[in-house]
Amino acid sequence: MNRIPEPELMEDPAQAHAYANADFSKPHSNFIRLFRESFPGDPITGNVIDLGCGPGDIAIRFARAFPECVVHGVDGSQAMLDAGETLLARCGDARNRVRLIPGMLPDADMPLSRYDIVISNSLLHQLHEPQTLWTSVQKFAAPGAAVFIMDLRRPATLEEARRLCDTYAGNEPPQLQRDYYNSLLAAFDPGEIAEQLAAANLNQLVVHAIGDRHVTISGRMLYISSPGALKSVFGAISAGGFAGSAGDSSGCSSWCQCFGALPSHQAQFIG
Repeated sequence: MNRIPEPELMEDPAQAHAYANADFSKPHSNFIRLFRESFPGDPITGNVIDLGCGPGDIAIRFARAFPECVVHGVDGSQAMLDAGETLLARCGDARNRVRLIPGMLPDADMPLSRYDIVISNSLLHQLHEPQTLWTSVQKFAAPGAAVFIMDLRRPATLEEARRLCDTYAGNEPPQLQRDYYNSLLAAFDPGEIAEQLAAANLNQLVVHAIGDRHVTISGRMLYISSPGALKSVFGAISAGGFAGSAGDSSGCSSWCQCFGALPSHQAQFIG
């Protein structure tokens, strides 16, 4: 089934209010759980950017789950952000560590130029040009930053999309049922996402199909983000520029300075 794009922004206040008050507790809690599983054993601290934060439920949940993080959410819909401010006013414990900021990606003017963690939930399928997301990841992610993206994945048929909508949104208001069905039709499949990542030189990020309707994209940014710089490093390695003598750790030291010392379980993201 071919992709059918939907409007990029939810700008109708009634639509934004319905979305903000819908019960997304299960998938949003699952987002936090899958993030933890993607970076096992890593300290989750620092500054976080939530791309396409909507009304901020994921941003608030992330701040609560990781109390040493400050989360900046950005979204192009003022109606969504207004609904989010209402949620923030009720969140109490995390209120001082979450900010919701208006802006259109990838050109949004954020308080920080780089972030330690980049997250996004259900933004990719809304974009008419998917490279907007991957350009934003490259722009805002610090070297070595953890990246975790979650979205819907497109079903194979219209009938399957209808079944998923009835299963997961059948008890929601008609507006949300329509939005969910349209979002399923607008989503990308894992192969298309892998092609997007290759085009963006983000091959260190890994795509996983999750359950019957979601996909995650996760990994760490390289400490050398420029393909030209990366080519230069591999050229130096081939020429023996990073080679140390027997028993000499200088070669390893040089390599680590270029890529950053990453835990062994993250080695799969550099290859």
